[in-house]
Amino acid sequence: MKLSIAIPDSSLKDEKKHENKTRKIFQIARAAGIFQIKNIIIYKDGREFETDSKLLSTILRYLETPQHFRKRLYPKSGLLQFVGALSPIKMPNQTGTSDAKQVKKGDIREGIVFPKNGKKFIDIGIDHSIPYHGKKQIDKRTIVKIKDTFPNFTVYDIEKDQIPNFWSYNVKHGGNLFSLLMEWKGLKILTSRKSKKIKDEDMQKLISSKEEILVVFGTTDKGIHEILDKKISNIQNFKAWNFFPHQGTETVRLEEAILGCLSIINARIFNK
Repeated sequence: MKLSIAIPDSSLKDEKKHENKTRKIFQIARAAGIFQIKNIIIYKDGREFETDSKLLSTILRYLETPQHFRKRLYPKSGLLQFVGALSPIKMPNQTGTSDAKQVKKGDIREGIVFPKNGKKFIDIGIDHSIPYHGKKQIDKRTIVKIKDTFPNFTVYDIEKDQIPNFWSYNVKHGGNLFSLLMEWKGLKILTSRKSKKIKDEDMQKLISSKEEILVVFGTTDKGIHEILDKKISNIQNFKAWNFFPHQGTETVRLEEAILGCLSIINARIFNK
């Protein structure tokens, strides 16, 4: 079962300092990695959040990028001022040996294309220049499969959807929440404290589905029902659940909600 999450561009509204915003984004990225989220979709909550929206997507993409070629893609920027203090996410696209002799035939690695002596090579995080004969241009990232190993490496491009297991999350921008939900073809889980708690039979139906599921989170000061209002009656193929029916705090912060909700869904999936 594949999961994606939708979060508002106002997700950082409750944080005033740039450093705190950065740490909150890290917590979202970390949860997405832990629970193998396919897409993080950022929907619009209002025009006034364009700056935070850019910060959110930039840092999420930076954290998803393998460390060995981040500097090639991300020059120094005020947006990335505090990312140096963050720990690696260590998703599958960010792991793998740096020892060229230990790279095996059939291994999948992510790299970036770079020029050398008038030819194209690919950096996959090892101390060895690998000739690249694919279609990607200089400074473009790509996923490759190892065909021949050290010392005469050869590789070929593959697409992310060809990898059978989780590789890394994608970051996308959507329109407003209503348009996102109307366009989403698969199942939808709306997280809301105004909804009923999860029923086992509903969860069983959900996890037996082969459709991709979108888990939707509300804004800092508005829940799903407040955002959609009467338009919610036009939404098809969704379940609205309260994942924290006995919460002991006035609010549940977004990063807490993401981690908590995905934990509950994950536990139900693997205990079926």
